[in-house]
Amino acid sequence: MTEPPPIKKSSRHQKIIGDFGEHLICNWLSRSGFEVTIVDHTGIDIVAYDPATKARLGITVKSRTRTSDQEFSSVNLLSYQKQRDDRARVIDACTAFAAEPWLAVYVETTEYAEVYLTSLANYDAKYRSSTTRRIDDWKMTAKHKKRYTQDSDVKHIRMDFTVLSWRWSREKQKPQQ
Repeated sequence: MTEPPPIKKSSRHQKIIGDFGEHLICNWLSRSGFEVTIVDHTGIDIVAYDPATKARLGITVKSRTRTSDQEFSSVNLLSYQKQRDDRARVIDACTAFAAEPWLAVYVETTEYAEVYLTSLANYDAKYRSSTTRRIDDWKMTAKHKKRYTQDSDVKHIRMDFTVLSWRWSREKQKPQQ
């Protein structure tokens, strides 16, 4: 085993990590018996249906890659800046799909990744700031992570990365004559 290489984001990394987070959430919901699909709709990324309970979830997914100096930075969930109201967009999309609004967060670092999934109602009741803010966020401090882990209404997965072999030679090759 080797140390994980430092994170060097490519020019398309934001799109790649966003898609990855959506697919990872779909995978875990599918593994749990949900019927799921990724939707290209303003406000939500996934619609999930639980045949056992008849519950339908409309999920907005936020995915981030954090370097070692940023791993405790909050993840912005919903913005109310510049004439935007992301909360209204999520609720409107969920209304259109007859779904309950949910939030998913995927955050990866060099050594691990964490997934959180909770309803918007649970977030509002337990984690949303009581003061008017321009952005609702998901805090990633040790104290907050402990609270999420203790909350049965927050689904939480932690994946530790074990690097067995993942090094790239970056030396320029001399052209052959």
